[in-house]
Amino acid sequence: MTSITKAVFPVAGLGTRFLPVTKASPKEMLPVVDKPLIQYAVEEAAAAGITQMIFVTGRGKRSIEDHFDKAYELEAELQLHGKRKLLEEVRNLLPPGLTYIYVRQQEARGLGHAVLCAKDLVGDEPFAVILADDLIDAQPPAMQQMVEMFGEYHSSVIGVQNVDRKETNQYGIVASEPIGDRLHRISSIVEKPKSEDAPSTLGVVGRYLLKPRIFHYLQNIEAGTGGEIQLTDAIAGLLHEERILAYEFIGKRYDCGNKLGYLQATLAYGLKHAQVGKEFREHVKALQVT
Repeated sequence: MTSITKAVFPVAGLGTRFLPVTKASPKEMLPVVDKPLIQYAVEEAAAAGITQMIFVTGRGKRSIEDHFDKAYELEAELQLHGKRKLLEEVRNLLPPGLTYIYVRQQEARGLGHAVLCAKDLVGDEPFAVILADDLIDAQPPAMQQMVEMFGEYHSSVIGVQNVDRKETNQYGIVASEPIGDRLHRISSIVEKPKSEDAPSTLGVVGRYLLKPRIFHYLQNIEAGTGGEIQLTDAIAGLLHEERILAYEFIGKRYDCGNKLGYLQATLAYGLKHAQVGKEFREHVKALQVT
């Protein structure tokens, strides 16, 4: 069986919905309690057995590289002051054996173009695409669930969830037929349809397992509005020659690409945090009483 060893993280976006905080700091570095969104995404990939993390970055994203780099000065300072517990946390930020690779997306031309920027690094292998905006609280992690589906069916797998029909214009929407528990074979996919035109309410969220043939379509499809290359359009092309599956992952997704979803995630993760969860829960209860 072909294993999935590479994940692509498109992190070049400007994060305009979170201005002014994203003026100088990447949206992927927004913290949910005490970890940035991008760390949750990388942890999810690592839990699925993925070891090569490929970041498609842009200007102003240097702090992402710094976050996954060794912090000599910080470690020296913590050691000097005897803060051993914090030192171990910094040193063991993520599992050992991971490789971090960075490539620039020179211009903002859509998600499909961002994935295409990773073509030479991915090579001729199946790979994952993970959008850090979509924080998924799941056990086992959502990408691990999808890797298991890939191993069983040997087909590209796209993460989906049922969305409100009024919100179909915010998602790629699939038409499909069920072939197993929470599993569907996709017959077509359309980007952000109006509610009356949507073929279903199964919306694509930020998790993909794709075969390398997708790059052929990313290179050859016509750019859409604003000169953007849409990953959805490439998937629609790939459907003509390969089976592609939609998987309704088990877990709770938080859309941290908008402020409300981000606040909901912060509340949920704060309530279950090992260090502050108990006290935070009491605080929330007190707020509800008043």
